[in-house]
Amino acid sequence: MGREADVEMQRSDSAAVASSSGARLLVPDVLRGIAIVAMVIAHAAPFVPSRPGALSFVTSMFSEMASPLFALVMGLSAQLVWNRRPRVGATLLQQTLRGLFLIALGVWMATWGSWVAVILAYLGVLIIIGAPLLLARTPVVIAIAAVVLLVSQPLVAAARTWIWIYTAPEPIRELMTWIFLGPQYRVVNLLPFFLLGALLVRHGFRRDALLWTMAGIAPVAYLAWGIAAYTNLAPTQSGNYTDTARDIGLVFATYVLVVLAATAKPGRAARFWDAVFVPLRACGQVALSLYVLHVGLIALWGNAYGRPTENIYPGWLVIVPGMILVGWLWWRFVGTGPVEWVMGWITGRPKPVRRTA
Repeated sequence: MGREADVEMQRSDSAAVASSSGARLLVPDVLRGIAIVAMVIAHAAPFVPSRPGALSFVTSMFSEMASPLFALVMGLSAQLVWNRRPRVGATLLQQTLRGLFLIALGVWMATWGSWVAVILAYLGVLIIIGAPLLLARTPVVIAIAAVVLLVSQPLVAAARTWIWIYTAPEPIRELMTWIFLGPQYRVVNLLPFFLLGALLVRHGFRRDALLWTMAGIAPVAYLAWGIAAYTNLAPTQSGNYTDTARDIGLVFATYVLVVLAATAKPGRAARFWDAVFVPLRACGQVALSLYVLHVGLIALWGNAYGRPTENIYPGWLVIVPGMILVGWLWWRFVGTGPVEWVMGWITGRPKPVRRTA
């Protein structure tokens, strides 16, 4: 009986980690796919300004979940790179180049004139700061994540009072904005999720006490946000503990559900989730290209017609189901996304254009 349980646990771990081809990891791709889909849903919302309050609430939850989930997935990916036991110096250089590429791309995209708050520069700084921290042992990484989480609210509040930031030269002021003062995103709030992603890779994607603990924390954190926010006990402000509690609830719940689905026993449930995962895996593997594409389309619309004042359903359909379809078609018939290919070439980790069958 004990041996059968061990075999089942090994099978579940394999299902959670490996794709059907064995060439890619399933859970990170699916989580990245969910993050990019959540982001396009949030960014497409202005095309439907007249919508029911319940729909606005759901859309806002997608918007709030997307950025910390992206940070979590970046932590997953960064730890997977270290798991290959690469040369430390070369890998740190590659991760730095990757971060600089995201920063440059994000700064450029911010000039396009879309209504999107472009996150790429924040993620670029995050990978530059976060990747070296993963060289530390697990207890140290846990301690860093806990300390950053605890000091995030007072640190962000203090930074908002630092007058020198607002008069500093442009590169310094921009860097401080990315780390502390961003109106929607801040590295100091994203870093704990990045480190958590790395820790989850070290632990493994499996059904165990940690997963059930996360499943228990998710609703408690989310309800804490709801009660505090809607009773005015602790009004939500971007970057404070209440805001972080909501993000923890959303990200933990998403991670738990994906791992549970990925480790489903063979049968109807497993076949169902395999089908659901296909477009999410596809979008996850070309997420950066989809991000650039949909922001570009929104910028073209915004520069030509401005922000919609009435419902324009074709615009919403192009940005949400349209991007999912494009992501799946590119993944199915081509392979590596064009922006992912360029980043791989620049960082010295080239990827094949064509996907292996």
